[in-house]
Amino acid sequence: MRFLFLGDMVGRSGRSAVFQRLPGLVADWRLDFVVVNGENAAGGFGVTEEILEATLAAGADVMTTGNHVFDQREALDFATRQPRFLRPANYPKGAPGVGSGLFEARNGARVLVANVMGRVFMSPDLDDPFACADALVAACPLGEQADAIVIDFHAEATSEKQCMGHFLDGRVSLVVGTHTHVPTADHQILVGGTGYQSDAGMCGDYDSSLGMEKEEPLNRFVTKVPRGRFEAAQGPATICGLAVEISDRTGLAERIAPVRIGPRLDGAMPDFW
Repeated sequence: MRFLFLGDMVGRSGRSAVFQRLPGLVADWRLDFVVVNGENAAGGFGVTEEILEATLAAGADVMTTGNHVFDQREALDFATRQPRFLRPANYPKGAPGVGSGLFEARNGARVLVANVMGRVFMSPDLDDPFACADALVAACPLGEQADAIVIDFHAEATSEKQCMGHFLDGRVSLVVGTHTHVPTADHQILVGGTGYQSDAGMCGDYDSSLGMEKEEPLNRFVTKVPRGRFEAAQGPATICGLAVEISDRTGLAERIAPVRIGPRLDGAMPDFW
């Protein structure tokens, strides 16, 4: 199975780049399944239903999120009726929406996608992500109810992300980190066959501070006095993510490569498709 994951879309620049490039990637790489993290798509804070639907129309099969999932108040409503929109699964019971789902890929494979949020240096402090991920995988095991399992682990600390990868190694197809917006250089296949990267990076303007216009974040570091709001940077965006070839036989990762397409970072494309 040919799988593509794209990291956090940030603002108009990031989502426009995804909308422009994703249909071509789906066609050119003959992708079977695509997941996009969209939690910063609406001006850097949350996502609207219009943006969700445009992302799905561009070729995404599922949108994952994170700590900004409900920054746009309308998400409290549409999360309850959009099964392809995932909020972190370890939110307390009663939270709107769902944190995981079983979806059919273009090749007919059954793909379990789960969105889980870390607790180290994160707010809000949600339920235990390890217990949550363990329960999700136990309820829909790889090779039984699911042909592939993808975990978007939205977390700050690389140590927590790496431990989640080792915790699920051999039981899921991929553990990919989001939230920190900077693509890490540790894409790999773990000992048990699970694909892993600490952070997929963002789809946004990298002439910025994590996708935000750099002047106000810089001001706050230097003066400690806020002068304005954080605004999403509007320059040309680079889309970042991870390409994974998943075995049709085992559901584990066979090949893995970073994806970086845009004007500022060194380009990277999978050489196996």
